[in-house]
Amino acid sequence: MPRLLFVHHTVSPATHDCYLAALEGASDPAIEGVEVVSRAALSATASDALDADGYLLGAPVTLGYLAGGLKHFFDTVYYQCLEQTRGRPFGVYLHGNQGLEGGVRAIRTITAGLGWRLAQPVVELLGAPDPADLAACRELGAAVAAGLLL
Repeated sequence: MPRLLFVHHTVSPATHDCYLAALEGASDPAIEGVEVVSRAALSATASDALDADGYLLGAPVTLGYLAGGLKHFFDTVYYQCLEQTRGRPFGVYLHGNQGLEGGVRAIRTITAGLGWRLAQPVVELLGAPDPADLAACRELGAAVAAGLLL
């Protein structure tokens, strides 16, 4: 059974709402045969990443850059995963109250170094998430999970 590792840094009510929506999408009962494993970014390990077939990532963008929790995850797992996870699909949502460009650039740079493949467009969320934003997070989770079955 394919395993989707959902690594999230959920530090605010807005990122918590995004997390719940993406988790709901990834765990949709209509998507049978995918195990979804959720880990906080500060506790996710290289073993978690190595055991996964794909990744769902979620984090805030703080002061124009990817929040430290998700960056810590990447710093922790990078070298152990560098060769063994190449080509694996991932999706990501980023939330911020100002520009997200630095966070998007960081995700693209780090995942390119790992050789991961962007499975869905980055979901970029500014300000308080509205129903359309949460629907985009649900769709992201569902699409990344369902993609593991192909």
